[in-house]
Amino acid sequence: MKKLSVLATVFGFAFMGAASAADITIYYSPSCPHCHHALDFIGETLIYEYPQIKVTQVNVMEDGNLPLFEDALKQCEYESGGVPVMVVGEKCFQGYADFMQDDIRAAIEVDMSDADKQAATENKAKMAADPAGFKAANADRADAVTDANVAEKHGGKSAVLFGALVAMLIVGLGAYLIRRNKRN
Repeated sequence: MKKLSVLATVFGFAFMGAASAADITIYYSPSCPHCHHALDFIGETLIYEYPQIKVTQVNVMEDGNLPLFEDALKQCEYESGGVPVMVVGEKCFQGYADFMQDDIRAAIEVDMSDADKQAATENKAKMAADPAGFKAANADRADAVTDANVAEKHGGKSAVLFGALVAMLIVGLGAYLIRRNKRN
């Protein structure tokens, strides 16, 4: 038992300096102008300033995503279903305006090391000096933004059902071909 606590302490200290930026989940509606401003800020600025972050976009107008949005509203203790809702690490933001940008950055940086915060400050300065050049040099950052995969968020149930359907079709087709060959 003592060895286990020593091992846990060693791993705990090893990972203390490995903290990274908080990831972002944004719940949005395609018809919401504030959502588009928030998405632009995240996709055109934050992913370049903070190369560690991953962003998940959740379109609340897609039926399968509604339970995800409802869960986020409960987690954030929001009574209103207004969008956008951004979950940045453990912090929630509802709505969007430019004055919120520093608060969002602060939420991203909560668990970041001083070196990562300094790198983000440097990236912000480089972006201000030459936005197009910096984005071109870091074009791979566009991959940091993904759309929510409803099947993945709900334990893969949709994928399992699809796989079962394909298996049933294959078995049915095989049975049909066997019967057909026996007749001939």
